[in-house]
Amino acid sequence: KYLVMFFIENNLDFNRVGFATTKKLGNSVVRNKFKRRMRESYRLNKDKFKQGYDIIFLSRAGAKDIDYNAIESAILHLGRISKLLIKGV
Repeated sequence: KYLVMFFIENNLDFNRVGFATTKKLGNSVVRNKFKRRMRESYRLNKDKFKQGYDIIFLSRAGAKDIDYNAIESAILHLGRISKLLIKGV
């Protein structure tokens, strides 16, 4: 509901991750703050993701007023439903 995730296998031993926001989210200050929060929530949870993928996280317009915990929850949820999360971690 807040984020969209695109991924493809990259045949490397590590993930390459990109973060993008839509202009509907707000001005540049709001968009950059949201990207920093997405980046940090992925950084703290990157050991839970399988390696060898190119991943892009894209924000949706309805994500304007959510807090850090909701962003982290959305990233983990997307990883879970796409089967990119390592089980048991």
